[in-house]
Amino acid sequence: MKILSTGVSPAAGNWWCPFGNVGDIAIFHVDLRPNADHEAEAFAWLDGEERSRWQRFQSPVAQRRYVLCRAALRAVLCWQIGCPNESLAFEAAKHGKPFALVDGQPASISFNVSHSGNHGLIAVAPRGRLGVDVEERAPRRNLDNLIEGVFSPREKAELESLEGCEQLHAFFRFWTIKEALVKAHGKGLSLKVSELEIPEDMRRGASRSIGQFAQIPETSWCMEDIGTDDFAAAVAHEVGPPS
Repeated sequence: MKILSTGVSPAAGNWWCPFGNVGDIAIFHVDLRPNADHEAEAFAWLDGEERSRWQRFQSPVAQRRYVLCRAALRAVLCWQIGCPNESLAFEAAKHGKPFALVDGQPASISFNVSHSGNHGLIAVAPRGRLGVDVEERAPRRNLDNLIEGVFSPREKAELESLEGCEQLHAFFRFWTIKEALVKAHGKGLSLKVSELEIPEDMRRGASRSIGQFAQIPETSWCMEDIGTDDFAAAVAHEVGPPS
């Protein structure tokens, strides 16, 4: 992944900035730490429906993550598309994945958002289905149950051969790759996640792979590990029909 400068640019806000590029996919980082000024500035970006949704969150933490991510998404899309914020709206596809409208017409742009702890990621591409996932590497008390439920036999064997921090690091790496792929596909629970086996080269440490999956044979998918020392993260993007 090509890491971008985080200096001042047209695509930078007070709480979000360019993170990197994967081919023609632009990725932005959102700082979700508490900051009253950032939250007030972000709130001004929201439309009436989004403000009502913000009010319905019971937790201040959920409110903060929502307003900062949603406003950053609006700012990024307005900059990428070249439209005013007032022209931008969102609707959901059949399985709940949102898409952008400009003046009531679908915009020719793909995007996806993920957040965990103090970190949010926004991925934007000019075309094609796209998914991104980020997870802070916090210890999980039910790690064994999660490994049993979402990984293939080979993935489970590889994870169970590790211990401590190594196992936790590998778990979140595998988890984010799978989640990015599921989000890119866009049909949620219709996929059996344990059968979407991560390509062997990525399980053994490669940062990027192009793979095909029996459950979704209509296209090939490019997956890339974009994690840092602070969090695990991955992006997945369709690259066309199988060759």
